[in-house]
Amino acid sequence: MWIQVRTMDGRQSCRLDGLSKLTKIEDLRKQLVDKFNAPVVQQRLFFRGKQLEDGHSLFDYNVGLNEIIQIIVKQPDVSASLPPKQGNTSNTKEDKENKIELVKNGEAAGTSEIISQYYKVGDLVDGKDLFYGAWFEAKIIEIRASNADDKPVLHSGQSNSCSINGDSKVDGDDLIYRIVFEDYEDCEDPMDATLQSIRPRARKLLKLEDVGKGDRVMVNFNIDEPTERGFWYDCVVTDKKMGRTTKQLIGTIIIGPDQTQLENCKVIFTDEIFAIETNVVRSEICSASSEEIAKREKTPKCSHCKDIPTRKCKNCSCHACGGKDAPEKQIMCDECDFAYHLWCLKPPLESLPEDDWYCPECKNDTSEVVGAGEHLKKSNKKSKMASARSSSTRDWGKGMACVGRTRECTLVPPNHFGSIPGVEVGTLWKFRVQVSESGVHRPHVAGIHGREGDGAFSLVLSGGYEDDLDEGEEFKYTGSGGRDLSGNKRCAEQSCDQTLTRMNRALAINCNAPLNKNGTEAKNWKEGKPVRVVRNCKGSKHSKYSPEEGNRYDGIYKVVKYWPEKGKSGFLVWRYLLRRDDPTPAPWTKEGKKRIKDLGLTMQYPEGYLESLTEKEKATDGEKPTAKKRKKMADNENTSDEPKKKKKTAYTISSEIQKFIDEDTLNKKLWNECSEVVAEGSQNFLRKVEDIFSCICCQEVVFQPITTTCSHNICKPCLERSFKAEVYSCPMCRQELEKSALSQGNNALKNALRALFPGYEAGR
Repeated sequence: MWIQVRTMDGRQSCRLDGLSKLTKIEDLRKQLVDKFNAPVVQQRLFFRGKQLEDGHSLFDYNVGLNEIIQIIVKQPDVSASLPPKQGNTSNTKEDKENKIELVKNGEAAGTSEIISQYYKVGDLVDGKDLFYGAWFEAKIIEIRASNADDKPVLHSGQSNSCSINGDSKVDGDDLIYRIVFEDYEDCEDPMDATLQSIRPRARKLLKLEDVGKGDRVMVNFNIDEPTERGFWYDCVVTDKKMGRTTKQLIGTIIIGPDQTQLENCKVIFTDEIFAIETNVVRSEICSASSEEIAKREKTPKCSHCKDIPTRKCKNCSCHACGGKDAPEKQIMCDECDFAYHLWCLKPPLESLPEDDWYCPECKNDTSEVVGAGEHLKKSNKKSKMASARSSSTRDWGKGMACVGRTRECTLVPPNHFGSIPGVEVGTLWKFRVQVSESGVHRPHVAGIHGREGDGAFSLVLSGGYEDDLDEGEEFKYTGSGGRDLSGNKRCAEQSCDQTLTRMNRALAINCNAPLNKNGTEAKNWKEGKPVRVVRNCKGSKHSKYSPEEGNRYDGIYKVVKYWPEKGKSGFLVWRYLLRRDDPTPAPWTKEGKKRIKDLGLTMQYPEGYLESLTEKEKATDGEKPTAKKRKKMADNENTSDEPKKKKKTAYTISSEIQKFIDEDTLNKKLWNECSEVVAEGSQNFLRKVEDIFSCICCQEVVFQPITTTCSHNICKPCLERSFKAEVYSCPMCRQELEKSALSQGNNALKNALRALFPGYEAGR
């Protein structure tokens, strides 16, 4: 069998042939050394979330035909070759707290020599944290002169690409103010700031009726969840609502160092509006004590109990009783992070364990848990199979009968009527499973795909019923049922009457006429529901319109009428007359054949299928050739040795779609890469677009696309889930992102993808 090995970012991949289900992981690593330029010790292999360990086979991890294994190449450890650092380099939390205490007590060198005309050490201020773009309550712990050696100190959670100091400085003050935020777990480390990033602590509370349009005030707002409490931002008032029951402030929120504006933000905490203080020489306001300035409300750590001490909560406290007492006697699960009192467990614990601990809901069966360095545990079912105990190198994965779908059509929902975006009339597939993956006809075996209450979406003409009559532009189709398929049979003789139920009823609903148990005919058949029709090569025995090989999409048909009659088998069957209603010429016509040639539509094979056939032919070269093979060899001898020049197809991008592509300047480089395959036909072009503009999170065409500052495209719902999990970095390259990235949608890319794949958003 063959498998694919791909890096995590998808930039490098390869295909390995000639493998077996019993191939060992250590043997697989040796084949990847040259392909990825990675020694065996630096390889980490993953499949479906599991790390592949040596000593096991592909069968142990359920790796099948054409499956994808991901690889991470570890960097070599150079720490051993570096000289040891001199002195004590510990940077623990206790050391940081001791340094802050020394600065507060004035024991740091140089703090008493620097004098500021605005502030002094110990003043209470509002400091701007540029990672969140909000104002936090802070205190000055050190003032020093600015020089070229000063480097900003980044607190936890802040990236090195974010500058602490502002881009410009206030005239007359070039000092560096070292501040520490109060009562914020994410901002425990001191931070260097200029005069532009601090101001006196807000103390004047404003009433809503005293605030007018154009005023700049400080309000509490949550960017992700506007109905919840958030951080403190500057707000320019644009409107306000003062009803009898509702009071609301509407304005523009100012975020970050670049003064990013979020317009039409609705502030619900109208009783917490503060006036913005300004920097004045030796302000008495900033010298006020902490008792004179009231503490502002902050975002509660727990959204369930709102940090109310008297309220029981099973999320932030004991998950069993909800009590908040004795936190030192609570143990936290290493899997779900829920806490439990030692006495609330069954059985109760006497003391805190030193090793990892899991709650009863996370660790149910200790025999199924694989520890670090332990071997993979086999299930009882697999341990009894012959392949697990056999030393044979037989390949258990060959043959298309055992191959399932490797992908699924997500451009349209399963109940989609009409054509599939990107699938041209005349498209050919070798196997039915490929037709299912494209979304044209989703069932692997069934001839009709539909729902009894909605209608039929597609059908396959394969000549399986003797009553079928194919005349090209229209055909008479026999319904399903009436056959005994027990014993895993796919086809059998007619053994009973068919009924107008299930798929037969679904196909009858497509007719533009009320459902009739005795059959009926549509008055205007073109207004009926469309049916996608696929012709299979098995029907070529009875019809000249069927393809000689594989499966072919022949366009849209409509149901003209349906009726019951006695078939050739002597049993009652349901007959349907379908007529073609597609603007694209049929594949068997002269115009259709020319169009197929111009678009470059050829037979599509599964990935690696042709290579597998080539290797199989090489393996059987020593055997006596069959009559079919001798004929093929004779044909090859008669053909010229000079290769024929490949004719470029006539496919071009329409002017409307090209206009949307030109408007997407953020992805100009990616669109140029896609335009290189336009000459290869519409299928290759759309496949290239679908591959390049796929979301790294959901692996589908980006939905409501957002183009990040690092030029990666991500679905807006995927990025929202990432931000809710407090991961504010690009899923592709891990570059830090601003929270305002959710509001920066790429409409030009959305319009271009909507034009190329019409209706693909309905499947999301």
